[in-house]
Amino acid sequence: QVQLVESGGGLVQAGGSLRLSCAASGRTFSSYARAWFRQAPGKEREFVAAISRTGVSTKYVDSVKDRFTILRDNAKNTVYLQMNNQKPEDTAVYRCAATKTPFLALQAGTGSEYDYWGQGTQVTVSS
Repeated sequence: QVQLVESGGGLVQAGGSLRLSCAASGRTFSSYARAWFRQAPGKEREFVAAISRTGVSTKYVDSVKDRFTILRDNAKNTVYLQMNNQKPEDTAVYRCAATKTPFLALQAGTGSEYDYWGQGTQVTVSS
């Protein structure tokens, strides 16, 4: 059974930080690009960040650039999202995902390219 399981979500005040983790099991994901998406109530799922197989390349949605950092540790089969200077508009359920689609072909969107998804972890940022 292949699983992606997120952890690290919670309640944080504006300006604070959280670090999300996404641990994979059942398969080695070193050959997959990995990403984070988020979805707020009543909103479509939104791309947040992606990282290439080796971690050399990254992409971010404009709204989180210079605040969030995506990292991966292939030895641990885990991807992270370091979220700094959080804003209330960051409030959402955050899900991690993985795909074998070449990194350069990935586009910001709702994540149709991704084959594996976690169930999500709630991040709430209060004013």
